[in-house]
Amino acid sequence: MSIHPLPPPKAPTGLGRLPVARWFVLIGVLAGVTFAAGVAIVMTLSTRAEALHPPPELAAQLDRLNAALIVVFALLLALGVGLAAMVRYAVLKPIDQLTAQVRTVAGGDFDHDLHVDRPAELAELSSHIDSMRARIVSAWRVATDQTEELRRSNGELEQFAYVASHDLQEPLRKVASFTQMLEQRYGPQLDERARQYIHYAVDGAKRMQLLINDLLDFSRVGRVTGEKGEVDSGALLERALENLSATLEDAEATVTHDELPRINGNELQLTQLFQNLIENAVKFRSEEPPRVHIGVRRDGDRWEFSCSDNGIGVEHKYADRIFLIFQRLHPRDVYPGTGIGLALCRKIVEYHGGQLWLDGDSDGHGATFRWTIPASGGEG
Repeated sequence: MSIHPLPPPKAPTGLGRLPVARWFVLIGVLAGVTFAAGVAIVMTLSTRAEALHPPPELAAQLDRLNAALIVVFALLLALGVGLAAMVRYAVLKPIDQLTAQVRTVAGGDFDHDLHVDRPAELAELSSHIDSMRARIVSAWRVATDQTEELRRSNGELEQFAYVASHDLQEPLRKVASFTQMLEQRYGPQLDERARQYIHYAVDGAKRMQLLINDLLDFSRVGRVTGEKGEVDSGALLERALENLSATLEDAEATVTHDELPRINGNELQLTQLFQNLIENAVKFRSEEPPRVHIGVRRDGDRWEFSCSDNGIGVEHKYADRIFLIFQRLHPRDVYPGTGIGLALCRKIVEYHGGQLWLDGDSDGHGATFRWTIPASGGEG
């Protein structure tokens, strides 16, 4: 198996720029020079001592000393040569082998085995690295299979979305329209219970149409690609307010906002985000006229937005439940809707790389939702 190679390693700094083999060569050269200088000094001193014509007993001791020094120097030389050979074949060569194997794996051949026989420390290290490589390759293969399965599932989801948006909508429209025509044509012949049944059928068909549309919007969020760009969030808010103009006017709602920045995102989805949050604030209003404020502040490389209202509020124990799809805190006959609005908002925010949550300090009178969106590339 060959996949994309890994990025190049970081360049070493300081003394680490010199390979370990050169360090051994440098130290070996210094040791050799020191050894040669020691031999030369001993021979010079021995020659000078003989030139002084010492007594026979002292001369014999000097001869024995010279013989001992020769043996010591010979042993040191043999040990130095042996140490150099051991370092070369037991350390440097295995390191070169392991380096070459790791370089092969880093080049993209992730099925290449990593193994050296000596020394014990490098053998253990190579075994651990090879085990880690095998686990990574296994996980990568599983992820690849899951990606293919996800791609196939997304294709089926797109087909379902097409069927839901076309083939399912038309029968629902027929059920609603023909049921209403039945009431109009045979109304005088129907009793009150029959009219109530017709009302239930029409209301169910319309709610099913609304639910299908909301599910389609929810499913499209994760499948939108290549549509992000630098947008003016203030213009998106104005567009959302235009879409809600009739609702805001009927509720006598007032919407204020801070000076909103340019951000990186999808225009349609971010407009829908503002629209859903403001519509929720108006829907769950108190006895007072709705007042909604859209705030914003800079938080590092992100913008933190907020939507505050003076409505009935949300108890903090439901802070997570309200973002689940189809979760409702109120009966449908009190507050209409499918229970998918906040779930859609959270999915939009997460698609843009941010987070959406209910402010923990907003219990009681009114509610405050906060969300983060990355700043645009041109922001300082």
